[in-house]
Amino acid sequence: MTETSEKEKPVLIIHEGERAGLNWTLHEDEITIGRGSECDIVLPERQISREHVRIFRDGETYYLEDLHSKNGTWVNGVQVQGETVPLHDEDEIQLALVVKMTFVGTGATAPIKGKELPRTLGRLQIHQASRRVFINGVEIDPPLSLPQYRLLELLYEGAGAVRTRDEVVAAVWPDVVGEGVSEQAIDALVRRLRDRLAEVDPDHQYIVTVRGHGFRLDNPRE
Repeated sequence: MTETSEKEKPVLIIHEGERAGLNWTLHEDEITIGRGSECDIVLPERQISREHVRIFRDGETYYLEDLHSKNGTWVNGVQVQGETVPLHDEDEIQLALVVKMTFVGTGATAPIKGKELPRTLGRLQIHQASRRVFINGVEIDPPLSLPQYRLLELLYEGAGAVRTRDEVVAAVWPDVVGEGVSEQAIDALVRRLRDRLAEVDPDHQYIVTVRGHGFRLDNPRE
């Protein structure tokens, strides 16, 4: 049995709400969506519960589970609060009547003509195939160092979710075993990345330190 290729993985496309325009490829077999920073997709609306829904795969089918959200979940207009339902291509998911998204099923991304879907819609954009970084359409030049790029890519893919220091080490220094990277080294890398981003946009701090937890990307929309 062959693994599902990248282009065959389902995609969530948010088309209403503060994160309208965000496209999220389901790389993992399970993700959570909610207002809490621990979620894979973080939605800032106050009506969204801290952990609102879970989307997971069982066999070849993806399911949505409402995590007893306060303001409810709808799939194709039918409320599924506290329930688990299968997802099909082009199903419309509505959370708390403030966020709408579409589930694009496995193998249904072909009409996009191979274009890479951005993880976020904001001032900062990454072209992951070429490892180029842009802020407000201005490319960071000279390019980021490999550690700087790996850190930024980790935070960018999180779309606002907090990434722990352990996750940073695993992404930036994948060959390091055990406690081979100090907190001082991580903090120094974060400072250097902030400085590089500030060369293009000095008026906004993109890398936010969440004390006791890790780091997240604050990528405001235009």
